[in-house]
Amino acid sequence: MSGYLEAYGAGDEKRSKIIRWTAITVVAVLVVGLLLYFGFRNYREDRIANLFVELLKTQDYQAAYRLWGCTPESPCPDYSMEKFMEDWGPKSPYGSPANVEVKHPPRGRGIIARVRNVLGIDYSCESGVIYTLDYGKGEPVLLYVTRKEKTLSFAPWPVCNPRMEAAPPAL
Repeated sequence: MSGYLEAYGAGDEKRSKIIRWTAITVVAVLVVGLLLYFGFRNYREDRIANLFVELLKTQDYQAAYRLWGCTPESPCPDYSMEKFMEDWGPKSPYGSPANVEVKHPPRGRGIIARVRNVLGIDYSCESGVIYTLDYGKGEPVLLYVTRKEKTLSFAPWPVCNPRMEAAPPAL
């Protein structure tokens, strides 16, 4: 009779091990998947922003202008090649692009702000990504890379969804 009771509960123990390892594997795959998603979701846009800076460093202004979705043959109606050269050319008010850094705009301090920065909540918008070109002096330049067309423009705000305070009611 002792041989009969020795195997009692062995199936339950084996089943609980399988369930435990399955749960651990699913959680690990989800964590790795989320890390990969948040790490690479802006990869193409990052490359375009860095390419723009590299083109400015090599003074290939025609190719840099094309990244804005414009060409010298068909210039953008609101951003001509002359205006582009004023902004980004050798006489640019921003200075030399030799030591420019491409960053994301920082937001606040504290643990919540750091988590928001790591996850890209404030600068990774639905239709594009916001970048900061830091020249080391003066105000940084905010750029926006659209996801669909992969073109550059100036970012209207330093965050994706700015919260505008309502004006107080007139008395």
